[in-house]
Amino acid sequence: MQFSRGMMTIDFLQTAVAALARLRRRLVVDTAGNTFILVAAAMLPMLALIGGGIDMGRSYLSETRLQQACDSGVLAARKAIGTTVVSTGIIPSSASTIGNRFFNTNFPSGAYGSANRAFTMTLEEDYSVSGVASADVPTTIMRVFGKTNVPVRVSCTAKLNFSNTDVMMVLDVTGSMAETNPGDSMSRIESLKSTVQGFYNQVIGSASPGVRIRFGFVPYSTNVNVGGLLHDDWVVTNWKYQSRESVVTGTSNTTTTYTRNWAYVSGSKTGDQVVRTYAGTWHATSATQGSTTVGPNEQVTTTQGQAAGGYYTCDTAAPSNTYTSSDVLLSTATEPFPGPPTGTRTIEYRRKTENGSWYWVSLSGSTCTIYQSTYNNYINTYEKVTDPATQQITQWHYFQMPKDVSNWRSESNGCIEERDTYEITDYSNVNLNQALDLDLDTVPNGSWRTQWRPAYPGLIYQRAIRWNGSGSFSTAEVTTNDEYIAPAWAGLAACPAAARKLAEMSSSDLQSYLNTLQPNGSTYHDIGMIWGGRLISPTGLFAAENADLNGNPTSRNLIFLTDGETAPLDVSYSSYGAEGIDQRRWSPSSPFTLTQTVENRFTFACNEVKKRNVTVWVIGFGTQMTDMLKNCAGDGRWFQANNAAQLSDAFSSIAKSMGDLRISK
Repeated sequence: MQFSRGMMTIDFLQTAVAALARLRRRLVVDTAGNTFILVAAAMLPMLALIGGGIDMGRSYLSETRLQQACDSGVLAARKAIGTTVVSTGIIPSSASTIGNRFFNTNFPSGAYGSANRAFTMTLEEDYSVSGVASADVPTTIMRVFGKTNVPVRVSCTAKLNFSNTDVMMVLDVTGSMAETNPGDSMSRIESLKSTVQGFYNQVIGSASPGVRIRFGFVPYSTNVNVGGLLHDDWVVTNWKYQSRESVVTGTSNTTTTYTRNWAYVSGSKTGDQVVRTYAGTWHATSATQGSTTVGPNEQVTTTQGQAAGGYYTCDTAAPSNTYTSSDVLLSTATEPFPGPPTGTRTIEYRRKTENGSWYWVSLSGSTCTIYQSTYNNYINTYEKVTDPATQQITQWHYFQMPKDVSNWRSESNGCIEERDTYEITDYSNVNLNQALDLDLDTVPNGSWRTQWRPAYPGLIYQRAIRWNGSGSFSTAEVTTNDEYIAPAWAGLAACPAAARKLAEMSSSDLQSYLNTLQPNGSTYHDIGMIWGGRLISPTGLFAAENADLNGNPTSRNLIFLTDGETAPLDVSYSSYGAEGIDQRRWSPSSPFTLTQTVENRFTFACNEVKKRNVTVWVIGFGTQMTDMLKNCAGDGRWFQANNAAQLSDAFSSIAKSMGDLRISK
């Protein structure tokens, strides 16, 4: 029975009343010396009350201390369990040890003269930890009345609760995420997907009814794919791209040759004759197939992705060809050519003789047909004519090409070029009126400076860096035969999976989204942090959506995960355009390297995120944590995970820290 102060008082009074009743019965039977006995009898209630108060006070003190010990025990155990129990259903053995250690520290054995101290803990269905503590507290004066001890029993419950919580995950999906860490069986990207799903289960499983838990994602590499989140008036309608076009720079003399005046002489030729037919071979697949050559005499044509999910091929080779031909020059003549250009026409009079058979295979539906054409000393004469001609000389004009981008939603890939900025040399005095790329909150106002620009990687050429790496960047227009690097063709214009705004997600929604993450591109930390901050800021682009719900505060968290150090390339096409030519934030003559520029902007953006009351967590996965990453998170909020198990531990620690651990009973 749970200990109660009221019940203990009644118990003590009942003991005293019982003693007085026994005394009264004795007085009724024996009246000798009643005066003395009456005086003694009057003292007994007072003794019971005073003794009961003393013993009850000690019991009250023991109960209070026992309650504190019970509370500390279940709190420590629940904290040690964290959120992993939601997904695993297993309580770590260390949690029970920690809980008992805290209980024993707060209520040592024999405290207040107690005996039979006991403490048990139970994991409830809602993943709270309940406890029951008990002890027997000895009495002093109440022993006179036969009450030797007071049993004290208390209960307690600790629960991990999540208040309204927003979690923005900024995830490195660069090419190195396809690698596998030593000791792991899955690639980094697959380990990350599995861990994020487990983290989601832990957080959602610990949430109380009515609490809003939202998740958002910003996959980043060379760029970020945020186009689908932007309003139309947040994007420019015209922009200039470092591109090229073909231009005519002159003409040169050449010739053109053709045949004419074909005439039959003798012999015979059959038309297309069916040799035989046979059933095609079925291949079950959803892939669309085209024409392909299987053998030296067999042209195989397949159907185009049939509804049943497959296609037919003709796998039996046709008979070998016996066809031969000879082409003989009979005579040559010339005549003036009127032009343009003027000159001399050359005419060759020729005779062609054909013999033998020619075979081929054709597919119609599921039926293969072998055809044959046969030539029997089939002779024709014809003229082969060569005329003077001119051809245009073209070169590439590399320049900043204007483009109407009003159809960017259907034409581009969703990645963006950042809005206006400048080359910063003093990051302790950044002018956010100029560095709008680092301004997390300002909503575009119609000025092109405040708007984003859609990325068109297929248009970009790195003037004037050749494919062999020679040359140097040139902001001047160039007309040349040289072929300069096209980042899209070189794999240097990666556009990751689309970012997601904060929203409540089901487990299947999350899994579907994680399946879109594919590793590609280089490591540009700054653009990931910038857009992670924009999407979680309660005062920026999505302020209305990110406001506190019904006046209840929201816990805002940004988890930044990377598997590598900063690794930009000056020939890449990034969110700042063609860096070496556009020179919006960096140029080859800048006081900082491109890597330093990216890292300085990352640090500034991270500090801007924290100013918005967002807790930043940073995880280095399979990489050494740098001071830049550690300083961004701060002590206790950065983790280095060398493998998938440590990554899971890091996310579990974050989930546990995000929760609100409280005594619920």
